[in-house]
Amino acid sequence: MGDYLFSLVLTVHVLVGLGVIGLVLMQHGKGADMGAAFGSGSSGSLFGSSGSANFLSRTTAVLATAFFLTSLGLSYLANDKPAAPSSIMEGVQVSPSQDAVPAVPPVPADDSAAQAIPK
Repeated sequence: MGDYLFSLVLTVHVLVGLGVIGLVLMQHGKGADMGAAFGSGSSGSLFGSSGSANFLSRTTAVLATAFFLTSLGLSYLANDKPAAPSSIMEGVQVSPSQDAVPAVPPVPADDSAAQAIPK
């Protein structure tokens, strides 16, 4: 259940992040009104109008809040998992037959192997 929930929250987090990026790129920036303020625009638009927020800015705020909450959820779910072993050998189970030291091959009793080596 934990892995499924983590995957679900991660998917929502990525989609919300992409939504925030898209909405921020679609919005009209406050700096774009600066040129109009010094020439043919109204003088109150130098640093943006102080009117109510439009649909894009409200949606961006909602998605930013959702992004923040999914970030907190991912950090909680990631810390909820058990810690990894500190050593590679910590999880290895050794059977009793593997405990014994392998036998050394016996040395030949006769000197035939020594005679085969040229001097």
